Amino acid sequence: MDFLDVPYPHIKVTLNNLSYYIEFDPITRWRGEDQLGHRWVEALKKNLKNKLVLEKNFCFLGFADSKRDLNFLCQELNQTITQINSFKFNPPYEQIQPFSSDDFQYSSSLPTGLCPDGDEMSKPGLRLKHEACNKLHRYFEDLQGQAWELSQYYKTADNKTKYAIRQLNNLCHEIENWVIANRKKIVDAEWIRPSQITTFLHAPRYELQKDDFDLFKLNRYNRELGGVYLHWSQVGKTLYEVFRDNDKAVGDEGINHQRYYSGEFDIEWGQTITEDDEFKKEEMKEFKDWLKNNNYDWNDPKLALGYIKLGQVDLKRSFGTENFLEIYKQLSNNLNITKIEVIEGQTTECNYLYSLESPDWQQIQINAMKAGYESYSMR
Repeated sequence: MDFLDVPYPHIKVTLNNLSYYIEFDPITRWRGEDQLGHRWVEALKKNLKNKLVLEKNFCFLGFADSKRDLNFLCQELNQTITQINSFKFNPPYEQIQPFSSDDFQYSSSLPTGLCPDGDEMSKPGLRLKHEACNKLHRYFEDLQGQAWELSQYYKTADNKTKYAIRQLNNLCHEIENWVIANRKKIVDAEWIRPSQITTFLHAPRYELQKDDFDLFKLNRYNRELGGVYLHWSQVGKTLYEVFRDNDKAVGDEGINHQRYYSGEFDIEWGQTITEDDEFKKEEMKEFKDWLKNNNYDWNDPKLALGYIKLGQVDLKRSFGTENFLEIYKQLSNNLNITKIEVIEGQTTECNYLYSLESPDWQQIQINAMKAGYESYSMR
C-alpha cells in the first residue's frame, strides 16, 4: 500500500461548549514509523491511555479577558514564593521577595500606543517589564536545574515545594503573556497573541532523532492561526527567547536547544505571522545578526532554531470561520479542556473532569507529582 493511502490520525479537543479538530500533514510528518509525527502521536496516545493529569493552570495563555489577570497571578505567585521560602533547603537558598503587579507592568499613566518608529520605550505604558520575568526565571532554573541534572534544592524538596518550584516557571510565562495581551487588546486588538500549551504531569520525554532537527528549518519561526507545534519540554531559554527578552543576565548554562519531544503540543491562536510580513522579516534579520555576533550559526540544525509544525486546526470545521477575532471570542468563553481524542481506527481518549473552578485543583496536581523528577521521566 502506498503511504498516501495509509490513514493518518486527527485529534479532537473538547472544551466546555465547543470542539476543535487537528489535522496532520500525511506527507512530511506522518510517513512511516520513524517519522517524528508518528512518534509524537504515539507519545500523546500513551499520555491519554495512562490518564496523565492535564496541567490546566498553564494551558491558555495570552487571553486578556481571562479571570487569571495580573493581580490574580501575582497573588498565586506570592503564595508560591511563601511555600518556597518556608522550606529549609540544604544548602540554604536566598529568600525570594514577593512581587507586585507594578514589578511586571509599566503604569497605564505613561504614554501608551503604537510605535511606528520602533522605539517601544517612547510609549512604555502597560508594557511588560522584562527584568522581573528574567529574575523569576533565574529563581526557577536555580531551584530546579535541568531534567538531566536536577539541582540539589529540587532533589531534597518535599512535594509541595517541588510543585511550587514548577509554578515559578508556569506563572512567569503566564504573567508575560497576560501583560502583553492586555496591552495589545487596548492598542491593537487584532494582534493579541493568545496560545495554548497542552502539558501533562508525568509526561515521558524522548530524544529527538538526528533527522528531526531538519524540521526546524522547514518552518523556522512562522506561526499560523491554528498551527500546532512541538512543545518545548525542558528547562532553560532558547536562543530566540534570549534575543527577544534582551536577557543579558542569562549565562550559557541557562541557554538550551530543543532536544526532546513529549507527546505534548502548543497551538497558536493569534493571527498568522510569517517572514512575508515586513516586521517579521526585519526581526529575523536582527536575530541572525545577533546569532552571528554571539558565535552561533543560523544553519546549524542542532541549535533547533524554529518551531516544528505538527499539524493545523481545521478552523472552518471547528469554529465556522477563519476570522481571528471571531475565533478568539469563542475560545475566550471556553478556556477549559474536558476531553482529548486521537482518532485513527480505534479512538484513544481521556476525559479531564476537574477545572480551575474546583476548590482542590492544586491538590489534584500535587498528588499527581511524585518525589524526584518523575513528572518528566525520560526514555
